[in-house]
Amino acid sequence: MSSITQSPGAAQPRWHGKHLAAILLDLDGTLLDTANDITMALNRALAEKQLPRLLPGQVRDFIGRGAPILVARAAERLHVNIDAAGQAALIERFYFHYDQLDVQGESDARPYPGVSEGLRSLHGLGLKLAVVTNKQRHFAVALLERLNLSQWIEVVVGGDTCERRKPDPQPLKFACNALQVDPLQTLMVGDSRNDVLAARAAGLPVVCVPYGYNEGSDPRELPCDAFIESLAELPGILTVT
Repeated sequence: MSSITQSPGAAQPRWHGKHLAAILLDLDGTLLDTANDITMALNRALAEKQLPRLLPGQVRDFIGRGAPILVARAAERLHVNIDAAGQAALIERFYFHYDQLDVQGESDARPYPGVSEGLRSLHGLGLKLAVVTNKQRHFAVALLERLNLSQWIEVVVGGDTCERRKPDPQPLKFACNALQVDPLQTLMVGDSRNDVLAARAAGLPVVCVPYGYNEGSDPRELPCDAFIESLAELPGILTVT
């Protein structure tokens, strides 16, 4: 767990005049571009079942609600019927191939521009930071560590951490509890309708980035409280009173 230090006399982070204690951040499409990795792993799982490959642009539209929905949407796009057992097997193989990308050094996942700078600055303001993702937690932790982002993150909540995933508010409330912060003093940052719905249900304001996945819809149409072009812009917004 990272320790928080704040420079003497530094501006206190605030949102619309209210003190801010923590930031919750989505992972895929917000902090990291993982679409190529997800596409490779999914296509390798599909190939084992003698199913056609999907294009990266198609797979991007499936990202956001976790692997079970990803696989279900892939089957629908390919117009194939897969029973529950077959779907479970395909999910398992997707997880296997996704894990192997890292093991074999094939992963193409990378932070978006401004992410490292933004996390460093937010941490420097004394804010507690958590990642809340629908990706399985161990995958998220491994990515954050490999890409040198974990030093600023105190808590990681994955799609398998809670009983329910985003857009349900449960993972956001879990993160606030783990950080020991009041949801009323917490901000969500994401790229999708799932993030906005989860934040609204949890009583959190939400800021969105316009470059993410959003299940194929334009992120700029999201009904959030503000947009930032990169995470590096967020600290400046929060210190303006």
